Amino acid sequence: QVQLVETGGGLVQPGGSLRLSCAASRSGFSTYLMSWYRQAPGKQRELVAAITSGGTTTYGDSVKGRFTISRNNARNTLYLQMNSLKPEDTAVYYCKSNSVSGASWGQGTQVTVSS
Repeated sequence: QVQLVETGGGLVQPGGSLRLSCAASRSGFSTYLMSWYRQAPGKQRELVAAITSGGTTTYGDSVKGRFTISRNNARNTLYLQMNSLKPEDTAVYYCKSNSVSGASWGQGTQVTVSS
């Protein structure tokens, strides 16, 4: 099973930026569908963005135009560039991999947007 480790979370002021990273532990990363999800307190986990092995991207409506998902297959790493952050972006952010072997989740990284 793939192990995923997210980094890059933290506290940022409204309007600021953060970049999250998700490192995968094994080869085959380039073939995986990779996604970012988030979960705010008291709310269901929701899809933020996804990227296929071919580089096609999908975004949740609330982050379109502000967030960018990307991947570096040579480094087995997934990224989420978050700009123009809002207080409602506050959540734990998780990366997820999907492959023929199944799905794996990272442990999550906290993002807090507050002045």
